[in-house]
Amino acid sequence: MVIMTSPPTFQPLLNRIAAEIENTPGRGRPADYIPALAACDPRRFGMAVAELDGTVYGVGDWRHPFSAQSITKAFTLALDLAREGDTLWEHVGREPSGNPFNSLVQLEYENGIPRNPFINAGALVVTDRLQTHTGDAAGTLLDFLRAESGNADLAINKDIAASEAAHGNRNAALGHFMASYGNIDNPVPVLLDQYFRQCSVEASCADLALATGFLARHGVRADGTRLLTQSQAKHINAIMLTCGTYDAAGDFAYRVGLPGKSGVGGGIIAVVPGRCTLCVWSPGLDERGNSVAGVAALDRFTTLSGLSVF
Repeated sequence: MVIMTSPPTFQPLLNRIAAEIENTPGRGRPADYIPALAACDPRRFGMAVAELDGTVYGVGDWRHPFSAQSITKAFTLALDLAREGDTLWEHVGREPSGNPFNSLVQLEYENGIPRNPFINAGALVVTDRLQTHTGDAAGTLLDFLRAESGNADLAINKDIAASEAAHGNRNAALGHFMASYGNIDNPVPVLLDQYFRQCSVEASCADLALATGFLARHGVRADGTRLLTQSQAKHINAIMLTCGTYDAAGDFAYRVGLPGKSGVGGGIIAVVPGRCTLCVWSPGLDERGNSVAGVAALDRFTTLSGLSVF
């Protein structure tokens, strides 16, 4: 095994990882509870690494747009935290849940306060807060992703949003339940529309690796302006490490050793603070909703490069 502690370019490393992934059996299954995602080929694979200056390396389907799904929760969290600061934490916690991402169980005995911003209940709260502050949470998110990625063509897939809405009864239940505790400001149907549109943004590995760069630059955007304080960026990275891959976050930290956020579209973003950001995509999921090939690729990346927060 060759340890690359300071690679002059990430391209050879990505090529090696892609070759290994290609020969790996058992790639999981696409999310079948969202019909618009169920037809994705689980053997597709793309991976991109973006350096702090915007240089991007990629392999496989790294330019192919896919449904970002819960990856967007990291960005809405940043956008709301930038606007209201620590007041946000009065409405959502920062602890791992240990339960499925769409669970209703904890909300009742925790008085409608979700355990963290990355389970569905917590993400609904964050979207609700951003909607209150902006009047268009999904539009604010899309504008941010376009600016940070440099891709003005990023868009919301209306078919996927409609599919999510048609199968969104549990998210509706979460929203109404939290509203009964006074933890939702906006009408639940408005909130759900914003949330489903947010999750239906389509972007490529290159787009999302670039858009995540502010977390590696300690809160500084691509244009040099500051979105978050250094402490706020640290806080988001910490929550991504402990809560970003549903109830598999402990295993992800053990194997990969980076802050990360996954989505059931098969994508995962990851952050090496002060060095680079990554995005990997492969639609086949494990039983906890994380990309099988994506986790394996990130595991190989940190092993071969020596880049980790540990």
